[in-house]
Amino acid sequence: MRSVTTGPTVPASTQGTPRQMSKNLPRLVDRSGHLYASDQPRWRGDDGSPLMMEPMPGISRRQIDTSINTQWRYRSALPPTQAEPVTLGEGRTPLLPRALAGLDIAVKVESMNPTGSFKDRGSSVMITALRHQGIGRLLEDSSGNGGASVAAYCAAAGIDAQIIAPASTSPSKIVQSRLHGASVGLVPGSRQDVADEAIRQADTSFYASHNWHPQFLQGIKLIAYEMWEDLGFTAPSAVLVPAGAGSLVLGCAMGFAELQRAGEIDQVPRILVSQPEHCCPLVQALTDGAAAIDARDWPRTLAEGTAIAQPVRDREVLQAIRDSGGAATAVAEEELLPAVGELARTGVFVEPTSAQVLPALRQFRAAGHISRDDTVVLILTGSGLKATQALSQLITDTPA
Repeated sequence: MRSVTTGPTVPASTQGTPRQMSKNLPRLVDRSGHLYASDQPRWRGDDGSPLMMEPMPGISRRQIDTSINTQWRYRSALPPTQAEPVTLGEGRTPLLPRALAGLDIAVKVESMNPTGSFKDRGSSVMITALRHQGIGRLLEDSSGNGGASVAAYCAAAGIDAQIIAPASTSPSKIVQSRLHGASVGLVPGSRQDVADEAIRQADTSFYASHNWHPQFLQGIKLIAYEMWEDLGFTAPSAVLVPAGAGSLVLGCAMGFAELQRAGEIDQVPRILVSQPEHCCPLVQALTDGAAAIDARDWPRTLAEGTAIAQPVRDREVLQAIRDSGGAATAVAEEELLPAVGELARTGVFVEPTSAQVLPALRQFRAAGHISRDDTVVLILTGSGLKATQALSQLITDTPA
């Protein structure tokens, strides 16, 4: 485990007025097995490890609030609370049929979320919980999409947000965060350098990292409920996701496990993971049969949203992939821009981080992980408008 300080208390200067908390909540658990109340503003365990929510029972289709056309229609699947949701209309993104890599598959277009990425799912639930707990100012670190999302939801919630990001982050993501009213600091070096700096600053500001905070995962898991409803209350055979910190891996694993627990599906889908060759610690760990990633330096990649060298929940993500019968593959850097173009020519414009799932799909099919008989969903995580500077090269290199 990387070295982090403990004592995740909330600085007095970040607290607002605490609200009445819900009772009988599922608890949080750290890697040592210690349990914590989930209605307190805590982002990690006393042992310095990440927190996970105790398993929840899931819901049936009868518990969906069909009067709500956002992910909050699945509110009954979340830890019970009387908090008013902080929502911008996240979720209910399109599930579109596409013929790709010689297969009939579906793409879940998460770029249709309010700030242009799937991160809005987690931000909505996390910021709802933090506002209810009285947090008035917070710190977040991000490679771009997470910061922009947290900034937007903080603006909606009346919370002051401080975002730190790599100096190499796509300018459009930084502009978006600043226009939402967040203060943004750019840190030289890698994405991991930014995460390390955030933890150093966490003693003076409440650290609401989307990579650490357990309530963020509660929002991400709702994408599983949405796919289940979109597919006529059935589960896909496989879900293919790009992974950096792995929140989509864990969200899908949690959500589909709850649906199985509730008796709504017979089997959870295989979770298939794509990472760029320039930063693929999860792929390497799975290849090596390791329980955790081996920390090392990686070269820069265009798939900046998955450039996470040391995922906080590496053990949990690796176990979730294995438990689902899934697999992971690495995509060559030179395949990223062509994949953006190929998807764009089907009418879907995504950033390189998202587009990597297309060459990964071909690799998984060639390796026998996917066949024509499978129902496969590719999750496209973020809009191409987030990376216009990098994507301008695609136009330059494409013949007229």
